[in-house]
Amino acid sequence: VQLQASGGGLVQAGGSLRLSCAASGSIFKLAVMGWYRQAPGKQRQYVATITSGGITNYADSVKGRFTISRDNAKNTVYLQMNSLKPEDTAVYYCRQSATAIQDYWGQGTLVTVSS
Repeated sequence: VQLQASGGGLVQAGGSLRLSCAASGSIFKLAVMGWYRQAPGKQRQYVATITSGGITNYADSVKGRFTISRDNAKNTVYLQMNSLKPEDTAVYYCRQSATAIQDYWGQGTLVTVSS
């Protein structure tokens, strides 16, 4: 399984970005897909997940501003990020979890929010 994240970049505070993560393989439809982020000098933290059935969950810090969605026909998960803040600056990683063994991470995409 390979996960290819894209869509990061530089944006001003208050702006928006849409991240995409395209997955190879045949387990996408069955997997929980998630986004995590790691700011410089900090540990990786949870951002959002979406189950195979479309149930979503968000970290409190992004609730109401970020939206996770998935397109099973395209094997792709998205993260729409609105009202971005400088503290959202981080490398964003996508994750695919189907079983304890089938747990994969993408390479990350950098989001920088300027004040």
